Formats: sequence, structure tokens, C-alpha cells
Amino acid sequence: MRIAIDAMGGDHAPRAQVESAKAAAAEWPDTHLILVGDPEAIKPFLDADAPANITVVSALEVIGSDDEPVKAVRRKPDSSMVVAGRLVKEGKADAMISAGNTGALMATGLLVVGRLKGIERPALAPMFPTLDQVGILALDMGANMDAKPEHLLQYAILGSLYRHKVHGIQNPRVGLLNVGTEAAKGNELTKAAYELLEQAPINFVGNVESRDVLNGPCDVVVCDGFSGNIMLKSIEGAASVVFKVLREQMTSSFPAKIAAAILKPKLRKVKKLFDYNEYNGAPLLGVNGLVVKAHGSSDANAMKMAIRQTRTAIGNGLLSAIAEEIRGK
Repeated sequence: MRIAIDAMGGDHAPRAQVESAKAAAAEWPDTHLILVGDPEAIKPFLDADAPANITVVSALEVIGSDDEPVKAVRRKPDSSMVVAGRLVKEGKADAMISAGNTGALMATGLLVVGRLKGIERPALAPMFPTLDQVGILALDMGANMDAKPEHLLQYAILGSLYRHKVHGIQNPRVGLLNVGTEAAKGNELTKAAYELLEQAPINFVGNVESRDVLNGPCDVVVCDGFSGNIMLKSIEGAASVVFKVLREQMTSSFPAKIAAAILKPKLRKVKKLFDYNEYNGAPLLGVNGLVVKAHGSSDANAMKMAIRQTRTAIGNGLLSAIAEEIRGK
């Protein structure tokens, strides 16, 4: 399998991308990793004895975090992100991963890779950690700010297929994000979507409130991109504040430092449980190729996790399963 990596996208590029590629190439020799970016920027981090299953494809432009997504994709055809997308489009790579500009990656998926026939709105689907350590796939998390009930139905089918093919969950539970668990709750969008999801060939378990998401009430939670993005950032912000307060309190006095030393192993487990690195790699589901968004602040370990998830998706035939399911509708 061949995976193109946008070597210039992300806060720690290209070091994190190159180091993750070296580690992944050594662990999975059946995977050909293509580092896309400026060869001169990549070279200092790529040893002369790097694994043979790593190659570099030149791309001398970079899409920055402040670039307007659609304009950047159209005006920077030699950017690392667009070139990686073109490799997927032309069948020279089975998937691409980028930690760069999220909007630009979505534009690359739509304008360069292209939508799957039958899909109206591709969805960005990151994983959230849950207390049972199974995780929950959430979509859409911001690819589309507005949605119709039919879009939420497609998201549910896409998410269910992903959890089955990539994570091996049989008959994944699908929930609808709402302000209450009762079927009659919500706005016009969620009420109409509820009726469609009840009739869909999925394991629909009803409405889910955002306060319950991290408890793992379902395997897939579906929502429009506006609500989903607010939920995503709220959870990220809350987690950041909690860990900051814990850190401050654990170092506030000598007794607190002693207590922190005793609790350190347990605190590490808590941090690992909610560490995005363990769930890194959000697919853009619904495009005609596997496009994966890594967290912008991904280090080498987080990027390797994204590569691992991408390998699993390719190996289990995710794209063909989605295409077959959509054709059957």
C-alpha cells in the first residue's frame, strides 16, 4: 500500500512527518510512504540509511494556516498538500495524510481528489476518547456548517462503515447529537433526521446529549458541522483547562508535590486516556480516495498513529465498502 504524507503541513513539519515515516516504514515494510514537500527541507531529517520504502516527491509550495482554503488550493498547484491529493487522484497513492490547514485539506478532497458518486457532502470524522477506551467517531466536525436531514443520514452510514471496517466493531451503535434523548426533542433538522435514521440499515440508538459523549453512549455520533465543531472545541478546551488546573494544584506546595509524585502513574494513565495522539487521524469520508486529517500539533508519535489508522482503512477496503454501500442506495 502507498500513503502520501504532506511533509510540510503542521506545527512540527517536516521533522514530525519524516520521523514518523521512518518509524512506520521500519515497522510496516509492506507500506510505501511518500513524503511530499521541499526536498531540501526534508533532507536534514532523512538519514542516508532511511528505509527503502520511503520516497520523496518534490512540492515547492506550502499552504499556510492563514491561507484562504479554496484560493490556496487553486493558486498553489505545487503545494505539498495539493500534490499529495493529486497522487491519490491519479492512483499513485492509496491515501494521503496532512496535518496542515483543515479547510484547505477539505478543499483538496473536493477539488482535487473529488467526491464519491452519490455523496452530497463529505464529512470530517475525528475520534473522541471515551471512558471505556473504545472511542466514539463523530461526524461532521466542521467540513460543512449547514446540513440537511439526508446529509446526516449519509454521515450515519459512512460512520458506521468506518467503525466496522477500521475498528472491527460489528453492528456499530449510531447516535444523533441532540439537546435531549427524547425522540421529539431538537430542531427541525434533528427531528427530520431522527425519522430517517430510524429507517436506515444501521444500528440507530436514538438521541445523544453532548454531556454524555465521553461516556461512550454509542460508537458513532452524527451531527451537522456547526454543532459538531462547537462540541469538538468545547471538549478540547475543557480538557485543556482541567489538566492545567491539575498541574497548577499539584505544584502549588511541597505537600502537593509529594502527593503528585505518588499519583504520577495514575495521572499518566488519565492523560493517556484523553490524549488525542492515541486517536489521531480524522478521515474525510465521502471523497473518492482516502484523505486523512492529522491534528495540526501532531508530533512524530501522533503522525505514526495516523499512518497506522490509514493502513488499517486501506487494508480493510474502506473506500470500496463505502462506494458499494452508496451504489446500493
